[in-house]
Amino acid sequence: EIELVSHYPAQPFHADCVNAVQRAAERLGYSHMPAVSGAGHDAVYMAKLAPTGMIFIPCKDGISHNEIEDAKPEHITAGCNVLLQAMLERAG
Repeated sequence: EIELVSHYPAQPFHADCVNAVQRAAERLGYSHMPAVSGAGHDAVYMAKLAPTGMIFIPCKDGISHNEIEDAKPEHITAGCNVLLQAMLERAG
């Protein structure tokens, strides 16, 4: 028997933010793809207040937000550069 104990509806992110992240990744020559996350990231709550998007980077075995998370420095750097470029674009 399965009992539903909680439910959180999907939270779409702002198209302009999502597109800015995509364009930044393309300009920097990084591979990218849209992703759907079921995790309750802070961005889910911020999206109700302001335009919001997210950037995911590769982590060993796909594990993130956990003490055994392991991301390579070059992936962290790439994610930060995508964030910087997307924010500069959004700032005009």
